[in-house]
Amino acid sequence: MRRKTKYKLMIFFIILALVFNIFIYIFDKIVTPTVLAVADAEMRAKSIEIINKSIIEEYSKQFKYNDVVKVEKDIDGNIVMLKADTLKMNKIACDVSLNSQKKLKDLGYVGIKLPIGYVTKNNILSYWGPSITIKMQPIGHIETRYSSNFESAGINQTRHKIYVEVDTKVRIIIPLKSNDIEVKNQVPIAETIIVGKIPNTAVQLDLDNAGFRMKN
Repeated sequence: MRRKTKYKLMIFFIILALVFNIFIYIFDKIVTPTVLAVADAEMRAKSIEIINKSIIEEYSKQFKYNDVVKVEKDIDGNIVMLKADTLKMNKIACDVSLNSQKKLKDLGYVGIKLPIGYVTKNNILSYWGPSITIKMQPIGHIETRYSSNFESAGINQTRHKIYVEVDTKVRIIIPLKSNDIEVKNQVPIAETIIVGKIPNTAVQLDLDNAGFRMKN
């Protein structure tokens, strides 16, 4: 009797192990790639939202075009120099990077939960099933760069646009898998009309050397 019981238990555990392995295999080969794709999209959207909020917050407080970009004219009103305060711009870029890094780490610790039904992209099933916790870890560095663009806006009028671009990498972590993605976003921070002809020799913005790069 005891032998039969042991035999049945052995068979039960073998079947249980086989079912578990089959489940893990199916989950890893079929479900995991879909979950990871959804997790990447969700965390990328959340990361860009955090970066955009940091940019808006810092530049609305600290950036004023006339204080950062100096337009010098001669006695005839011709523009002789257009120069940016790179020290000020670097300081704001540093604040954006620090603020973004802190908020990304905070989001990574907490994570977000997605119902397994959300992975199906079916509106009816979106909120059904157990939740999967998605976590994130900033990796590499956060880099903030500037670029600018001049375009004609009429006779002796030039439209000047300044952009800030934040670039970083984050690691998306789900059960049994992880994936590294690049998060990059460019936001316009200033647009103004400059009256007067701007010769190429007058532009000394040097924005290529402005910005901030920080190791995590």
